[in-house]
Amino acid sequence: MSLDNLLGISLERVEADAAAIQRLLSAAQRNIADAHVTQISAENRFDAAYKAIMQLANAALQANGYRTLTSKPGHHMRMIQTLPKTIGLDQATVTVLDALRKQRNVADYSGDVVPRQCRQGLRAAGGNIASSRAHLA
Repeated sequence: MSLDNLLGISLERVEADAAAIQRLLSAAQRNIADAHVTQISAENRFDAAYKAIMQLANAALQANGYRTLTSKPGHHMRMIQTLPKTIGLDQATVTVLDALRKQRNVADYSGDVVPRQCRQGLRAAGGNIASSRAHLA
């Protein structure tokens, strides 16, 4: 898969904006910090970790001159799927992130979140931050 192959289907070209990318990385860092606050529910911690993952994936896409078409369904899935192309993330981590995306969808409609999955999301997002910052710096 080439990112150019996805133009008009699920991606569009954008001008890479260093300030916007930095804001996304900073927001992701704040969400990771929020996800570690033990005084809030596992569901909210999970949501914060998931939001950080999406912010990082979005920053990586924008740094490469792309953005998802949010008017099309599946833009969260697409952001995760492009991480190997945008920051060189390994497929095993992409699989974990996609499972978290699916769990987030289930949680939104059922209210169920297993704390183990929240911890898994925190680890994945934390590692993703390090990869993104190193790649995008």
